[in-house]
Amino acid sequence: MVGIGLNWWQAIVVIFVSQMISSVAMAFNSRAASVYNIGFPCVARSVFGMWGSYYFVGARAVLAIIWYSVQMYYGGEYMYNMLRAIFGHNFVNIPNHIPTSAGITTNTMLAFFLSWLVHLPFCYFRPYQLRRFFWFKTIVSLPAMFGLFIWAMVNTNGHIGSIYTASSRSSSATAWLILSGINSGMGNTATLITNQPDYARWAKSRGAPIWTQLIVNPIAVTVSATVGILATSAVNLKYGTDIWNQWDMMNLILDNYWTSKARFAVFLCAFAWFVQILGTNIAANMMSFGADSSMIFPSFINIRRGQFLVELLAWAAVPWKIVASAAKFETFLSGYGLFMASVVAIMVCDYFLLTKGNITIGSLYVPTKANKNYWYHGGVNIQAVIAYCIGIALPFPGFCGELGASVSTSAAHIMDIAWLTAFTTSFVSYYVICKIWPTESQREIKEKGLGWEQLGIDREYYDSTSPHDEEYVSGATEKNFAKAFSDKN
Repeated sequence: MVGIGLNWWQAIVVIFVSQMISSVAMAFNSRAASVYNIGFPCVARSVFGMWGSYYFVGARAVLAIIWYSVQMYYGGEYMYNMLRAIFGHNFVNIPNHIPTSAGITTNTMLAFFLSWLVHLPFCYFRPYQLRRFFWFKTIVSLPAMFGLFIWAMVNTNGHIGSIYTASSRSSSATAWLILSGINSGMGNTATLITNQPDYARWAKSRGAPIWTQLIVNPIAVTVSATVGILATSAVNLKYGTDIWNQWDMMNLILDNYWTSKARFAVFLCAFAWFVQILGTNIAANMMSFGADSSMIFPSFINIRRGQFLVELLAWAAVPWKIVASAAKFETFLSGYGLFMASVVAIMVCDYFLLTKGNITIGSLYVPTKANKNYWYHGGVNIQAVIAYCIGIALPFPGFCGELGASVSTSAAHIMDIAWLTAFTTSFVSYYVICKIWPTESQREIKEKGLGWEQLGIDREYYDSTSPHDEEYVSGATEKNFAKAFSDKN
Protein backbone atom coordinates (compact mmCIF):
# COMPACT_ATOMS: atom_id res chain seq x y z
CA MET A 1 0.00 0.00 0.00
CA VAL A 2 2.81 2.38 0.87
CA GLY A 3 4.64 1.25 -2.24
CA ILE A 4 1.82 2.36 -4.56
CA GLY A 5 1.71 5.87 -3.12
CA LEU A 6 -0.39 5.97 0.07
CA ASN A 7 0.99 7.58 3.20
CA TRP A 8 1.30 5.50 6.35
CA TRP A 9 -2.06 6.26 8.00
CA GLN A 10 -3.99 5.88 4.74
CA ALA A 11 -2.39 2.48 4.23
CA ILE A 12 -3.43 1.33 7.72
CA VAL A 13 -7.05 2.40 7.19
CA VAL A 14 -7.14 0.77 3.76
CA ILE A 15 -5.82 -2.53 5.10
CA PHE A 16 -8.31 -2.59 7.98
CA VAL A 17 -11.26 -1.87 5.70
CA SER A 18 -10.21 -4.45 3.13
CA GLN A 19 -9.73 -7.11 5.82
CA MET A 20 -13.10 -6.35 7.40
CA ILE A 21 -14.80 -6.89 4.06
CA SER A 22 -12.71 -10.02 3.49
CA SER A 23 -13.60 -11.39 6.91
CA VAL A 24 -17.33 -10.96 6.33
CA ALA A 25 -17.01 -12.79 3.01
CA MET A 26 -14.94 -15.54 4.66
CA ALA A 27 -17.50 -16.01 7.41
CA PHE A 28 -20.39 -16.36 4.95
CA ASN A 29 -18.51 -18.67 2.61
CA SER A 30 -17.43 -21.00 5.41
CA ARG A 31 -20.95 -21.72 6.62
CA ALA A 32 -21.73 -24.60 4.26
CA ALA A 33 -18.49 -26.35 5.17
CA SER A 34 -18.95 -26.02 8.92
CA VAL A 35 -22.48 -27.44 8.69
CA TYR A 36 -21.87 -30.31 6.25
CA ASN A 37 -18.11 -30.84 6.75
CA ILE A 38 -17.33 -30.68 3.04
CA GLY A 39 -14.49 -28.89 1.26
CA PHE A 40 -14.48 -26.30 -1.50
CA PRO A 41 -14.61 -28.82 -4.40
CA CYS A 42 -17.81 -30.35 -2.97
CA VAL A 43 -19.45 -26.98 -2.28
CA ALA A 44 -18.54 -25.96 -5.84
CA ARG A 45 -20.25 -29.10 -7.20
CA SER A 46 -23.47 -28.23 -5.40
CA VAL A 47 -23.48 -24.76 -6.94
CA PHE A 48 -21.84 -25.04 -10.37
CA GLY A 49 -22.69 -28.64 -11.23
CA MET A 50 -20.76 -31.89 -11.31
CA TRP A 51 -18.74 -30.88 -14.37
CA GLY A 52 -19.13 -27.12 -14.25
CA SER A 53 -17.29 -27.06 -10.93
CA TYR A 54 -14.10 -28.23 -12.64
CA TYR A 55 -13.46 -24.80 -14.15
CA PHE A 56 -13.95 -22.94 -10.89
CA VAL A 57 -11.95 -25.40 -8.79
CA GLY A 58 -9.28 -25.39 -11.51
CA ALA A 59 -9.12 -21.58 -11.49
CA ARG A 60 -8.60 -21.64 -7.74
CA ALA A 61 -5.91 -24.29 -8.14
CA VAL A 62 -4.04 -22.10 -10.63
CA LEU A 63 -4.12 -19.22 -8.15
CA ALA A 64 -2.83 -21.56 -5.45
CA ILE A 65 0.18 -22.30 -7.67
CA ILE A 66 0.88 -18.59 -8.17
CA TRP A 67 0.44 -17.71 -4.51
CA TYR A 68 2.47 -20.71 -3.39
CA SER A 69 5.28 -19.57 -5.63
CA VAL A 70 5.07 -15.94 -4.48
CA GLN A 71 5.07 -16.90 -0.81
CA MET A 72 8.01 -19.22 -1.45
CA TYR A 73 9.85 -16.28 -3.02
CA TYR A 74 9.17 -14.30 0.16
CA GLY A 75 10.75 -17.19 2.03
CA GLY A 76 13.68 -16.98 -0.37
CA GLU A 77 14.21 -13.33 0.55
CA TYR A 78 14.33 -14.23 4.25
CA MET A 79 16.69 -17.07 3.38
CA TYR A 80 18.86 -14.44 1.65
CA ASN A 81 18.93 -12.43 4.89
CA MET A 82 20.00 -15.48 6.87
CA LEU A 83 22.71 -16.48 4.40
CA ARG A 84 24.05 -12.93 4.27
CA ALA A 85 24.09 -12.71 8.07
CA ILE A 86 26.07 -15.97 8.23
CA PHE A 87 28.46 -15.70 5.27
CA GLY A 88 28.55 -11.96 4.64
CA HIS A 89 30.33 -10.90 1.44
CA ASN A 90 31.16 -14.50 0.59
CA PHE A 91 27.46 -14.94 -0.17
CA VAL A 92 26.58 -11.48 -1.46
CA ASN A 93 29.50 -11.42 -3.91
CA ILE A 94 28.76 -14.77 -5.53
CA PRO A 95 29.34 -14.19 -9.28
CA ASN A 96 26.09 -13.71 -11.15
CA HIS A 97 25.69 -15.98 -14.19
CA ILE A 98 21.99 -15.26 -14.80
CA PRO A 99 21.03 -12.70 -17.51
CA THR A 100 19.70 -9.36 -16.25
CA SER A 101 16.49 -9.89 -18.23
CA ALA A 102 15.65 -12.84 -15.98
CA GLY A 103 15.01 -10.46 -13.09
CA ILE A 104 16.94 -12.49 -10.53
CA THR A 105 20.58 -13.00 -9.57
CA THR A 106 22.50 -16.18 -8.81
CA ASN A 107 22.61 -15.65 -5.04
CA THR A 108 18.90 -14.81 -4.90
CA MET A 109 18.14 -17.91 -6.97
CA LEU A 110 20.18 -19.97 -4.52
CA ALA A 111 18.15 -18.56 -1.63
CA PHE A 112 14.90 -19.33 -3.49
CA PHE A 113 16.06 -22.88 -4.15
CA LEU A 114 16.85 -23.42 -0.47
CA SER A 115 13.42 -22.03 0.45
CA TRP A 116 11.89 -24.47 -2.01
CA LEU A 117 13.93 -27.30 -0.50
CA VAL A 118 12.69 -26.53 3.03
CA HIS A 119 9.08 -26.67 1.82
CA LEU A 120 9.57 -30.10 0.28
CA PRO A 121 9.34 -32.40 3.33
CA PHE A 122 6.21 -30.63 4.60
CA CYS A 123 4.32 -31.91 1.55
CA TYR A 124 4.30 -35.34 3.17
CA PHE A 125 2.51 -34.45 6.42
CA ARG A 126 -1.22 -34.44 7.07
CA PRO A 127 -2.75 -31.28 8.60
CA TYR A 128 -3.16 -32.67 12.12
CA GLN A 129 0.49 -33.75 12.15
CA LEU A 130 1.59 -30.12 11.80
CA ARG A 131 -0.15 -28.79 14.89
CA ARG A 132 3.05 -28.42 16.91
CA PHE A 133 4.75 -26.72 13.99
CA PHE A 134 2.02 -24.08 13.86
CA TRP A 135 2.34 -23.47 17.59
CA PHE A 136 6.07 -22.99 17.04
CA LYS A 137 5.32 -20.62 14.16
CA THR A 138 3.08 -18.50 16.38
CA ILE A 139 5.57 -18.40 19.23
CA VAL A 140 8.55 -17.26 17.14
CA SER A 141 6.61 -14.86 14.88
CA LEU A 142 5.45 -12.36 17.48
CA PRO A 143 8.89 -11.49 18.92
CA ALA A 144 10.30 -11.09 15.42
CA MET A 145 7.46 -8.85 14.27
CA PHE A 146 7.56 -6.55 17.27
CA GLY A 147 11.34 -6.76 17.58
CA LEU A 148 11.87 -5.32 14.10
CA PHE A 149 9.33 -2.60 14.89
CA ILE A 150 11.02 -1.69 18.18
CA TRP A 151 14.43 -1.47 16.48
CA ALA A 152 13.02 0.91 13.85
CA MET A 153 11.39 3.14 16.48
CA VAL A 154 14.50 3.30 18.66
CA ASN A 155 16.86 3.84 15.73
CA THR A 156 14.77 6.69 14.29
CA ASN A 157 13.70 8.17 17.65
CA GLY A 158 10.13 7.44 16.68
CA HIS A 159 10.06 10.04 13.92
CA ILE A 160 7.37 8.60 11.67
CA GLY A 161 7.12 10.11 8.26
CA SER A 162 6.78 9.06 4.67
CA ILE A 163 8.37 9.99 1.40
CA TYR A 164 5.00 9.10 -0.11
CA THR A 165 2.50 11.94 0.18
CA ALA A 166 -0.75 12.82 -1.49
CA SER A 167 0.04 16.54 -1.77
CA SER A 168 0.85 16.34 -5.47
CA ARG A 169 -2.42 14.58 -6.29
CA SER A 170 -5.96 15.84 -6.38
CA SER A 171 -8.43 14.62 -3.76
CA SER A 172 -10.19 12.63 -6.46
CA ALA A 173 -6.98 10.89 -7.49
CA THR A 174 -6.20 10.09 -3.85
CA ALA A 175 -9.70 8.68 -3.34
CA TRP A 176 -9.34 6.37 -6.33
CA LEU A 177 -5.90 5.31 -5.10
CA ILE A 178 -7.45 4.40 -1.74
CA LEU A 179 -10.20 2.41 -3.45
CA SER A 180 -7.58 0.69 -5.53
CA GLY A 181 -5.69 -0.15 -2.35
CA ILE A 182 -8.82 -1.66 -0.77
CA ASN A 183 -9.36 -3.66 -3.94
CA SER A 184 -5.81 -5.02 -3.90
CA GLY A 185 -6.27 -5.83 -0.21
CA MET A 186 -9.31 -7.87 -1.20
CA GLY A 187 -7.23 -9.50 -3.91
CA ASN A 188 -4.68 -10.40 -1.27
CA THR A 189 -7.27 -12.63 0.44
CA ALA A 190 -9.41 -13.50 -2.61
CA THR A 191 -8.15 -17.07 -2.80
CA LEU A 192 -8.61 -17.64 0.92
CA ILE A 193 -12.16 -16.33 0.76
CA THR A 194 -12.94 -18.68 -2.12
CA ASN A 195 -11.71 -21.90 -0.57
CA GLN A 196 -12.67 -21.24 3.05
CA PRO A 197 -14.60 -24.54 2.98
CA ASP A 198 -11.28 -26.41 2.77
CA TYR A 199 -10.54 -25.17 6.31
CA ALA A 200 -13.99 -24.70 7.82
CA ARG A 201 -14.92 -28.32 7.01
CA TRP A 202 -12.94 -29.33 10.11
CA ALA A 203 -14.94 -27.09 12.46
CA LYS A 204 -16.39 -28.82 15.52
CA SER A 205 -19.47 -26.58 15.53
CA ARG A 206 -21.37 -24.50 13.00
CA GLY A 207 -20.43 -21.18 14.51
CA ALA A 208 -16.77 -21.98 15.16
CA PRO A 209 -15.36 -20.26 12.03
CA ILE A 210 -17.62 -17.21 12.22
CA TRP A 211 -16.33 -15.08 15.08
CA THR A 212 -12.71 -16.09 14.68
CA GLN A 213 -12.82 -14.78 11.13
CA LEU A 214 -14.88 -11.67 11.84
CA ILE A 215 -12.73 -10.55 14.77
CA VAL A 216 -9.29 -12.16 14.67
CA ASN A 217 -8.47 -11.73 10.98
CA PRO A 218 -8.92 -7.94 10.63
CA ILE A 219 -7.21 -7.25 13.96
CA ALA A 220 -4.27 -9.60 13.37
CA VAL A 221 -3.64 -8.45 9.80
CA THR A 222 -4.03 -4.77 10.63
CA VAL A 223 -1.75 -4.89 13.68
CA SER A 224 0.90 -6.82 11.75
CA ALA A 225 0.68 -4.43 8.81
CA THR A 226 0.64 -1.36 11.07
CA VAL A 227 3.91 -2.13 12.81
CA GLY A 228 5.46 -2.80 9.39
CA ILE A 229 4.10 0.42 7.89
CA LEU A 230 5.22 2.56 10.82
CA ALA A 231 8.65 0.95 10.84
CA THR A 232 9.25 1.39 7.12
CA SER A 233 7.90 4.93 7.18
CA ALA A 234 10.31 5.89 9.96
CA VAL A 235 13.27 4.16 8.30
CA ASN A 236 12.52 5.67 4.90
CA LEU A 237 12.35 9.14 6.46
CA LYS A 238 15.73 8.77 8.20
CA TYR A 239 17.69 6.97 5.51
CA GLY A 240 15.99 8.36 2.40
CA THR A 241 15.21 4.84 1.20
CA ASP A 242 12.25 3.23 -0.55
CA ILE A 243 11.61 0.18 1.61
CA TRP A 244 8.29 -1.66 1.87
CA ASN A 245 9.39 -5.22 2.71
CA GLN A 246 10.76 -6.76 5.89
CA TRP A 247 13.69 -8.36 4.07
CA ASP A 248 14.74 -4.99 2.64
CA MET A 249 14.74 -3.51 6.14
CA MET A 250 16.93 -6.33 7.43
CA ASN A 251 19.33 -5.77 4.53
CA LEU A 252 19.42 -2.09 5.47
CA ILE A 253 20.35 -3.05 9.04
CA LEU A 254 23.22 -5.16 7.75
CA ASP A 255 24.32 -2.36 5.42
CA ASN A 256 24.58 0.14 8.27
CA TYR A 257 25.39 -2.03 11.30
CA TRP A 258 27.75 -4.81 10.26
CA THR A 259 28.48 -6.20 13.72
CA SER A 260 28.29 -9.70 15.12
CA LYS A 261 25.34 -8.75 17.34
CA ALA A 262 23.43 -7.16 14.46
CA ARG A 263 24.10 -10.13 12.20
CA PHE A 264 22.91 -12.58 14.86
CA ALA A 265 19.77 -10.52 15.50
CA VAL A 266 19.00 -10.32 11.78
CA PHE A 267 19.50 -14.06 11.44
CA LEU A 268 17.02 -14.79 14.24
CA CYS A 269 14.50 -12.30 12.90
CA ALA A 270 14.78 -13.59 9.33
CA PHE A 271 14.47 -17.18 10.57
CA ALA A 272 11.27 -16.34 12.45
CA TRP A 273 9.78 -14.59 9.40
CA PHE A 274 10.76 -17.57 7.26
CA VAL A 275 8.95 -19.94 9.62
CA GLN A 276 5.91 -17.69 9.48
CA ILE A 277 5.85 -17.61 5.69
CA LEU A 278 6.40 -21.37 5.58
CA GLY A 279 3.35 -21.98 7.77
CA THR A 280 1.23 -19.59 5.76
CA ASN A 281 2.22 -21.24 2.51
CA ILE A 282 1.51 -24.74 3.79
CA ALA A 283 -1.95 -23.90 5.13
CA ALA A 284 -3.18 -21.40 2.58
CA ASN A 285 -1.77 -22.75 -0.67
CA MET A 286 -0.18 -26.19 -0.48
CA MET A 287 -3.08 -27.94 1.24
CA SER A 288 -5.72 -26.15 -0.80
CA PHE A 289 -4.03 -27.08 -4.07
CA GLY A 290 -3.82 -30.65 -2.85
CA ALA A 291 -7.58 -30.69 -2.22
CA ASP A 292 -8.41 -28.98 -5.53
CA SER A 293 -6.16 -31.14 -7.68
CA SER A 294 -7.39 -34.35 -6.06
CA MET A 295 -10.92 -33.40 -7.12
CA ILE A 296 -9.85 -32.65 -10.70
CA PHE A 297 -7.79 -35.82 -11.19
CA PRO A 298 -8.97 -38.24 -8.47
CA SER A 299 -7.69 -41.35 -10.27
CA PHE A 300 -4.12 -40.06 -10.23
CA ILE A 301 -3.80 -37.47 -7.48
CA ASN A 302 -4.60 -37.48 -3.79
CA ILE A 303 -4.05 -34.53 -1.47
CA ARG A 304 -0.48 -35.53 -0.64
CA ARG A 305 0.48 -36.00 -4.30
CA GLY A 306 -1.15 -32.67 -5.10
CA GLN A 307 1.08 -31.00 -2.53
CA PHE A 308 4.18 -32.43 -4.12
CA LEU A 309 2.86 -31.33 -7.52
CA VAL A 310 2.42 -27.69 -6.52
CA GLU A 311 5.94 -27.81 -5.10
CA LEU A 312 7.21 -28.58 -8.61
CA LEU A 313 4.89 -26.13 -10.38
CA ALA A 314 6.04 -23.25 -8.15
CA TRP A 315 9.00 -22.69 -10.47
CA ALA A 316 6.73 -22.11 -13.48
CA ALA A 317 5.10 -19.02 -11.91
CA VAL A 318 8.41 -17.05 -11.94
CA PRO A 319 7.46 -15.16 -8.74
CA TRP A 320 10.37 -12.70 -8.85
CA LYS A 321 8.74 -11.17 -11.91
CA ILE A 322 5.39 -10.80 -10.12
CA VAL A 323 6.79 -9.06 -7.04
CA ALA A 324 9.32 -6.94 -8.95
CA SER A 325 7.52 -3.77 -7.89
CA ALA A 326 4.62 -2.69 -5.74
CA ALA A 327 2.67 -1.49 -8.78
CA LYS A 328 3.03 -4.82 -10.61
CA PHE A 329 2.09 -6.81 -7.54
CA GLU A 330 -0.95 -4.62 -6.89
CA THR A 331 -2.04 -5.22 -10.48
CA PHE A 332 -1.65 -8.95 -10.02
CA LEU A 333 -3.73 -8.96 -6.81
CA SER A 334 -6.50 -6.76 -8.20
CA GLY A 335 -6.79 -8.64 -11.46
CA TYR A 336 -6.99 -12.18 -10.18
CA GLY A 337 -9.18 -11.22 -7.25
CA LEU A 338 -11.76 -10.11 -9.80
CA PHE A 339 -12.32 -13.66 -11.07
CA MET A 340 -12.63 -15.15 -7.59
CA ALA A 341 -15.15 -12.54 -6.38
CA SER A 342 -17.85 -13.77 -8.76
CA VAL A 343 -17.33 -17.36 -7.62
CA VAL A 344 -17.78 -16.44 -3.95
CA ALA A 345 -20.83 -14.30 -4.71
CA ILE A 346 -22.66 -17.13 -6.44
CA MET A 347 -21.77 -19.65 -3.72
CA VAL A 348 -22.98 -17.35 -0.94
CA CYS A 349 -26.16 -16.35 -2.80
CA ASP A 350 -27.05 -19.97 -3.58
CA TYR A 351 -26.55 -21.18 -0.02
CA PHE A 352 -28.13 -18.34 1.94
CA LEU A 353 -30.93 -17.12 -0.32
CA LEU A 354 -31.86 -19.83 -2.82
CA THR A 355 -31.35 -23.27 -1.26
CA LYS A 356 -31.93 -22.22 2.36
CA GLY A 357 -28.66 -23.78 3.39
CA ASN A 358 -29.60 -27.28 2.20
CA ILE A 359 -27.06 -29.53 0.47
CA THR A 360 -27.79 -33.14 -0.47
CA ILE A 361 -24.51 -34.79 0.40
CA GLY A 362 -25.10 -38.07 -1.45
CA SER A 363 -25.70 -36.28 -4.74
CA LEU A 364 -22.26 -34.68 -4.62
CA TYR A 365 -20.74 -38.00 -5.64
CA VAL A 366 -23.04 -39.01 -8.52
CA PRO A 367 -21.50 -37.74 -11.80
CA THR A 368 -24.32 -38.96 -14.06
CA LYS A 369 -27.78 -37.94 -15.20
CA ALA A 370 -29.15 -39.95 -12.29
CA ASN A 371 -28.08 -37.02 -10.09
CA LYS A 372 -31.37 -35.17 -9.65
CA ASN A 373 -29.86 -32.39 -7.60
CA TYR A 374 -26.59 -31.28 -9.17
CA TRP A 375 -26.54 -32.54 -12.73
CA TYR A 376 -28.26 -29.34 -13.92
CA HIS A 377 -27.71 -29.04 -17.72
CA GLY A 378 -25.23 -31.70 -18.78
CA GLY A 379 -23.43 -31.35 -15.46
CA VAL A 380 -23.22 -27.55 -15.63
CA ASN A 381 -25.32 -24.97 -13.78
CA ILE A 382 -26.03 -22.62 -16.69
CA GLN A 383 -27.60 -20.01 -14.42
CA ALA A 384 -24.40 -19.80 -12.38
CA VAL A 385 -22.23 -19.58 -15.49
CA ILE A 386 -24.34 -16.70 -16.84
CA ALA A 387 -24.11 -14.83 -13.52
CA TYR A 388 -20.35 -15.43 -13.42
CA CYS A 389 -19.87 -13.98 -16.90
CA ILE A 390 -22.04 -10.96 -16.05
CA GLY A 391 -20.02 -10.36 -12.89
CA ILE A 392 -16.63 -10.26 -14.57
CA ALA A 393 -17.83 -8.46 -17.71
CA LEU A 394 -18.09 -4.98 -16.17
CA PRO A 395 -14.55 -4.71 -14.70
CA PHE A 396 -12.93 -6.86 -17.39
CA PRO A 397 -12.04 -3.93 -19.74
CA GLY A 398 -10.20 -2.29 -16.86
CA PHE A 399 -8.33 -5.53 -16.25
CA CYS A 400 -7.27 -5.53 -19.91
CA GLY A 401 -6.13 -1.94 -19.42
CA GLU A 402 -3.86 -2.96 -16.56
CA LEU A 403 -2.35 -5.57 -18.84
CA GLY A 404 -1.44 -2.84 -21.35
CA ALA A 405 -4.53 -2.28 -23.49
CA SER A 406 -5.83 1.23 -24.11
CA VAL A 407 -9.08 1.74 -22.16
CA SER A 408 -11.17 4.67 -20.94
CA THR A 409 -10.74 6.34 -17.57
CA SER A 410 -14.10 5.00 -16.47
CA ALA A 411 -13.03 1.44 -17.23
CA ALA A 412 -9.83 1.97 -15.25
CA HIS A 413 -11.80 3.30 -12.27
CA ILE A 414 -14.18 0.33 -12.34
CA MET A 415 -11.13 -1.88 -12.10
CA ASP A 416 -10.17 0.03 -8.95
CA ILE A 417 -13.26 -1.49 -7.29
CA ALA A 418 -13.22 -4.74 -9.28
CA TRP A 419 -13.73 -7.16 -6.39
CA LEU A 420 -16.77 -5.39 -4.98
CA THR A 421 -18.17 -4.76 -8.46
CA ALA A 422 -17.81 -8.37 -9.56
CA PHE A 423 -19.19 -9.71 -6.27
CA THR A 424 -22.24 -7.45 -6.21
CA THR A 425 -23.04 -7.90 -9.90
CA SER A 426 -22.77 -11.70 -9.80
CA PHE A 427 -24.72 -11.93 -6.54
CA VAL A 428 -27.65 -9.87 -7.81
CA SER A 429 -27.57 -11.47 -11.28
CA TYR A 430 -27.63 -15.01 -9.95
CA TYR A 431 -30.46 -14.23 -7.54
CA VAL A 432 -32.62 -12.62 -10.23
CA ILE A 433 -31.89 -15.36 -12.79
CA CYS A 434 -32.74 -18.15 -10.36
CA LYS A 435 -35.95 -16.45 -9.22
CA ILE A 436 -37.07 -16.44 -12.85
CA TRP A 437 -35.42 -19.72 -13.85
CA PRO A 438 -34.72 -21.82 -10.72
CA THR A 439 -32.39 -24.81 -10.79
CA GLU A 440 -33.55 -28.39 -10.19
CA SER A 441 -32.05 -28.36 -6.71
CA GLN A 442 -33.82 -25.13 -5.79
CA ARG A 443 -37.17 -26.42 -7.09
CA GLU A 444 -36.82 -29.66 -5.13
CA ILE A 445 -36.05 -27.82 -1.91
CA LYS A 446 -39.10 -25.63 -2.41
CA GLU A 447 -41.36 -28.59 -3.24
CA LYS A 448 -40.26 -30.49 -0.14
CA GLY A 449 -40.74 -27.43 2.03
CA LEU A 450 -37.34 -27.76 3.63
CA GLY A 451 -36.48 -25.22 6.29
CA TRP A 452 -33.21 -23.42 6.93
CA GLU A 453 -30.33 -25.95 6.84
CA GLN A 454 -32.90 -28.71 7.28
CA LEU A 455 -30.72 -31.37 5.69
CA GLY A 456 -27.90 -30.33 7.99
CA ILE A 457 -30.14 -30.74 11.04
CA ASP A 458 -31.31 -34.15 9.84
CA ARG A 459 -27.73 -35.20 9.20
CA GLU A 460 -26.58 -34.12 12.64
CA TYR A 461 -29.44 -36.01 14.26
CA TYR A 462 -28.64 -39.14 12.29
CA ASP A 463 -24.91 -38.95 12.98
CA SER A 464 -25.54 -38.61 16.72
CA THR A 465 -27.94 -41.56 16.80
CA SER A 466 -26.86 -44.21 14.33
CA PRO A 467 -23.69 -44.97 12.38
CA HIS A 468 -25.43 -46.86 9.56
CA ASP A 469 -28.27 -47.00 7.03
CA GLU A 470 -28.15 -43.31 6.12
CA GLU A 471 -30.05 -43.96 2.88
CA TYR A 472 -33.21 -44.80 4.80
CA VAL A 473 -33.38 -41.49 6.63
CA SER A 474 -31.86 -39.15 4.02
CA GLY A 475 -34.30 -36.46 2.95
CA ALA A 476 -36.50 -36.74 6.01
CA THR A 477 -37.73 -33.40 7.32
CA GLU A 478 -37.33 -32.21 10.89
CA LYS A 479 -40.94 -33.04 11.74
CA ASN A 480 -40.88 -36.69 10.66
CA PHE A 481 -37.20 -37.50 11.13
CA ALA A 482 -37.45 -38.76 14.70
CA LYS A 483 -40.49 -40.87 13.82
CA ALA A 484 -38.79 -42.29 10.73
CA PHE A 485 -35.73 -43.33 12.71
CA SER A 486 -37.88 -44.82 15.49
CA ASP A 487 -39.95 -46.84 13.00
CA LYS A 488 -36.78 -48.16 11.34
CA ASN A 489 -35.42 -49.39 14.68
